[in-house]
Amino acid sequence: MKKTIFEEMGGTYTQIGNYFLPNLKLTEEETKPIGVWGQRHRRYLKEHKRATYTTLLTSGKLNGYLADIDGQAEEMFSRLIEQTAECEGSPPVFLNGLFR
Repeated sequence: MKKTIFEEMGGTYTQIGNYFLPNLKLTEEETKPIGVWGQRHRRYLKEHKRATYTTLLTSGKLNGYLADIDGQAEEMFSRLIEQTAECEGSPPVFLNGLFR
């Protein structure tokens, strides 16, 4: 029997009943902490951009992408708080992990 391209590339199959299913394994994704902004963006992707979410998830890049988005959003939020404090003429107060 002629080998498939998948087999030529080192892939293998498992027979279940009359079907041969490819043995697929997702690559290990580096785990980075994701804050509130990353979690909100993940929810947005799942609800409104399913193709993008699925592509990032199956390619193993979702966690890194969300961690990057979270970092950018956190920086923007901090800058916004500082700018608001400057306009109001008072220093920002840091309380319970949030600016007030």
